[in-house]
Amino acid sequence: MPVIPGSIDLHTHSTASDGSCTPSEIVELAAGAQLAAVALTDHDTTAGIEEFLASASQFPCLEAIPGVELSTRYGARELHIVGLFIDHRAPLLEAFLAKERARRAKRNRDMKIKLALLGYPLDDDEPAFAAAGGMEANLGRPHFAQALMEKFHFPDLRTVFDKLLGNNKAGYIPRENASPREAIEAIHSAGGIAVWAHPIYRDRNERAYVRRVARKLAALGLDAMEGYYALFGPPETQLVTETAAQFDLAVSGGSDFHGERSPNIALGCGAGKLCVPANLLPHLKERSEQIRKDSDREIMQKE
Repeated sequence: MPVIPGSIDLHTHSTASDGSCTPSEIVELAAGAQLAAVALTDHDTTAGIEEFLASASQFPCLEAIPGVELSTRYGARELHIVGLFIDHRAPLLEAFLAKERARRAKRNRDMKIKLALLGYPLDDDEPAFAAAGGMEANLGRPHFAQALMEKFHFPDLRTVFDKLLGNNKAGYIPRENASPREAIEAIHSAGGIAVWAHPIYRDRNERAYVRRVARKLAALGLDAMEGYYALFGPPETQLVTETAAQFDLAVSGGSDFHGERSPNIALGCGAGKLCVPANLLPHLKERSEQIRKDSDREIMQKE
């Protein structure tokens, strides 16, 4: 199914983290698909936002939303929180992201050592690393998978993850993550709204888990849940939408686009059936405006 003109995509990744398209290319793809709005939500970095916004200024019919995706730890699971409508220059958010990138860098160094011990040594100047800006850049497992595929002739990225880099596989290194509270507070400090990304997957029956965690996160200040996602069908969207309403949360949605690194996921339409309705935007904007008003009120009270 092609992209439906006028729909939106509020979850995308560029070369600033682990996507294969530049921020400008994401804007061009979104404008070409006649999306009404697109958000750039790279992992633990806002480095692509300036280019993203500058490119979007050439397309007045496309709303460009600055964002970020943060990985947190909730119990035994990794839980992702997307920030939308952020001020990407906000000092508290920048400090939080710097800390998260340092954690990511340590994990990458440990993973490189572990892979070498398993018989898969990688050099710092592997083409996949160099293309992303080098080992000191914001690398993730997809970059390692690309390097392994190229150097050791794996047939595709999925095979690398199945054999080495997937959760609990031989080359996997768990990452130290912030708490959901810390991530939500960092996003709010930048005037953004916090969205629980892809809370469920189609192959899991997680109704009780989603509602239990949504209750906890709502108490911490969560603003929205991602009810429209590349791998969701109508039952998953309905579950998330109902849960969001139960806890007075807005609903967001996006493809989780990574370009060639996830070739089956297209911008705007995900795996082919995604359509995130534009009428979700006003509710999300209202949340952001309220956060900014509350922040301004706190500053005035302190003065």
